[in-house]
Amino acid sequence: MPTLPDFRLETFFSRWEFAARHHLTASDAQTMSLAELLDLADDDSRARWEGLTLGYTETYGMPELRSAIAATYDGLDAADVLCFAGAEEAIYLAMHVLLDAGDHAVVLTPNYQAAETIPLSIAEVTGVALRPEDGWALDVDAIAKALRPNTRLVSVNFPNNPTGAVPDPDAWRALVALCDERGIRLFSDEVYRGLERDRPPLPQAAELSDSAVSLNVMSKAYGLPGLRIGWIACRDRELLGRLERAKHYTSICNSAPSEVLALMALRAGERILTRNRAIIAANLPSFDAFFARFPDLFAWSPPQGGCVAYPRYLGEDGVEEMCRSLVEEEGVLLLPASIYRSELTPVPGDRFRVGVGRHGPQEALDLWAAWLDRRLARPADPT
Repeated sequence: MPTLPDFRLETFFSRWEFAARHHLTASDAQTMSLAELLDLADDDSRARWEGLTLGYTETYGMPELRSAIAATYDGLDAADVLCFAGAEEAIYLAMHVLLDAGDHAVVLTPNYQAAETIPLSIAEVTGVALRPEDGWALDVDAIAKALRPNTRLVSVNFPNNPTGAVPDPDAWRALVALCDERGIRLFSDEVYRGLERDRPPLPQAAELSDSAVSLNVMSKAYGLPGLRIGWIACRDRELLGRLERAKHYTSICNSAPSEVLALMALRAGERILTRNRAIIAANLPSFDAFFARFPDLFAWSPPQGGCVAYPRYLGEDGVEEMCRSLVEEEGVLLLPASIYRSELTPVPGDRFRVGVGRHGPQEALDLWAAWLDRRLARPADPT
């Protein structure tokens, strides 16, 4: 097996995620306590929790959990769902099952690093960049031009991490149709679905195509990363069988308590997503006001979907120095552009990721603003 490079984001977080006082780059929506989640439980999931035994679980996932997941898709049922220990396990195994040496894949950038480094360890990979000058729009023509006779996979992530971009629905359907027409598997990371702003969610890839793979997880839009429950939905059950056999070599099965808690959350899913969208909506005016105070330093656009955004930093010191100094001096954590560098395409070097989905960002924004005022040698805003 080829040695994978260091996972830049996780290496960075291992240093700062729990050491920094203010995690202003969090990629997950506001979580909840166990007591809060239990308060949302219906009678059946509460009884399952109270009577839970701590044995092995089914490799595919608890049938009731798979049914609850399938209910979040149009036209799918429990047999179209395979659960994993988070999204990362699903990505890792899917890429190894779907790709072989001599195959070719197309991957969008910027991206979650595993989306490109795992395929690169197996096959040839071409990157297609979302471009800031185009509003990070999905360019289906560019993907079509990148395809080869041996292309087996197109991997995308929408709402996108880190840009918060959501494609035009017509472009999205055109991409699904392109992959189906060419006999190429579309792998669609949809972990932020449900946190769109001022627009309905896109149809999920597995709803539109018999072969497309939809990835999701309890961690991001639902704000429950501690459960470590993810899944792949796909109507190709032969593929799910291959993925299940691959899972025998990794987690084998999921945590029984986590599966019951995920069942509770999914049965209350719309209430949780509504809550999390409301937190983002309440936070965005604070971010708008912060960036408006420093128009010479930042170019800001809120996310179209999800709970992360990717502003531009215009300061002469550069985004890497700004992020480094800010966390070391004020304990405010951001993710600089170097975390999102790519082996596949050029990516902007003047961006940083900020998270807008957690309660109480104002203290961190105030510290950041005061820090910038000192560096600019100007009086702090009295408001």
